[in-house]
Amino acid sequence: MTEPPLLGPPGVDATPPGDDAAPTDAAADTVDLVALSSRLRFAVARLARLLRHQDRGTLGATAGAALASIGRTGSPTLGELAALEHVAPPTMTKVVAKLEDGGLVVRESDPADRRVSRVVLTDAGRAQIEENRSRRTAWLVGQIGELDPDDLAKLDAAAAVLERLSNPTRVER
Repeated sequence: MTEPPLLGPPGVDATPPGDDAAPTDAAADTVDLVALSSRLRFAVARLARLLRHQDRGTLGATAGAALASIGRTGSPTLGELAALEHVAPPTMTKVVAKLEDGGLVVRESDPADRRVSRVVLTDAGRAQIEENRSRRTAWLVGQIGELDPDDLAKLDAAAAVLERLSNPTRVER
């Protein structure tokens, strides 16, 4: 007898990709994937919001994310940055203008094609990113430090799962 698929939306087999083996743990058969997904989505969104609240300055979520993406990618074009942040190009133009006004980025002509401009961090932009990361990490270390050893071990295991879930090669659009 074959095991039924994990619970999920009607008509959707929620077995992880590449996992052809049936679950061996009886508890796995009773996991409500919709409810678990809802709880996880809510917790991740709330945690992201709490981490953003640790930032100094007046950058909103979109500008802060754009600044961090520029730091991660180097010198993207406005179009590349808009695609990366999943916003319309006119929105990203406004965001970058705000970052420029704050002295956090500059636009530079692409050496290979002078018609293309690239967005580059300034020293102040790099300092802002580093300060935000440090403040977020310090806050999170304080929160995690209050957990008991069992919860800490569970969180460590869950972090590995979240890293796999958030792997860009797995993300489907």
